[in-house]
Amino acid sequence: MSKSDWSADAYSRHARFVSELGAPVVALLDPQPGERILDVGCGDGVLTRELMERGCTAVGIDSSPSMVRAARERGVDARLLDAGSLAFVSCFDAVFSNAALHWMKDADAVINGVARALKPGGRFVAEMGGCGNVAALRRALREHLPRFGIDAVAIDPWYFPDVEEYASRLRAGGFAVRWIGLLPRPTRLPTGVSGWITAIARPFLAPLSGVQRRQLLAAMERELAPVLSNNENELYADYVRLRFLAVKSPES
Repeated sequence: MSKSDWSADAYSRHARFVSELGAPVVALLDPQPGERILDVGCGDGVLTRELMERGCTAVGIDSSPSMVRAARERGVDARLLDAGSLAFVSCFDAVFSNAALHWMKDADAVINGVARALKPGGRFVAEMGGCGNVAALRRALREHLPRFGIDAVAIDPWYFPDVEEYASRLRAGGFAVRWIGLLPRPTRLPTGVSGWITAIARPFLAPLSGVQRRQLLAAMERELAPVLSNNENELYADYVRLRFLAVKSPES
C-alpha cells in the first residue's frame, strides 16, 4: 500500500477533524478574492472549496485518485499530481497546504517546486506534522510491528521536522520565513485508535494479513486507551503541528 492508496470514504468517517481543524492555517493564508491559489495535498477538497467560496481561483493537487475524485465531486479543479514534481511556473499568488507536507519526505523537492509555482513575492502557507507529532501512537506502532516481523522504522511514511530544520530548508529554497512555530494540539480521535490507524496510518497496516491487522489494532487499543484518555474517557492524540508563512523572494 502506498501513500496514494487512500480511501476518501474512510478518511471522511475517521479523520474529518483534519479539515475541520484547518481554520487557523486558512486564517494565516488570508486568501483574497481574485487570488490564484494552489492547494498541495488537497485531499477531498473541503478546504480547497472554502478558498473558492472566498472568491479565489483554486487548484488542488493530490497523489490519491480516490481523494481527487472526491474533490472533483465538490466542484474543485483537482489534479492527480505528485507534489515533488510540480511543473507550474510563476502562476500562483499563494501555495497552501494543510496536513499533507509531512507525507512528503523529499521536502526540498516540494519546496523547490512550490517556489517555481509561485509568482515573485508569493506566499507559501502551510501546516504539517511537526517534531513530536503523535509520539505515543508512533512509539506503540514501532513496538508492536516487530512482533509480526515488520520493521516499523523502515515503513514509517512520515517526516516531522522541527522549526530550525524546516526554516532552513525554506530559506535554501528561496523563501523569507515570516513566521514559523510548533504548536501542540491534542486532537480527539472520534473513532478511537483503530479508526485513526485505519484512516491515517494505513502504510503501517499494508504488510499485515487480515488476522494480523486485527491483532495489531486490538493491542494498540489496549495499550493506548489509558494513555490517551481524558477524564471523560475520550481519546486524544498527541498532535504537534508545524505552521508557517514564508514569502518567495522577488529575485527568485
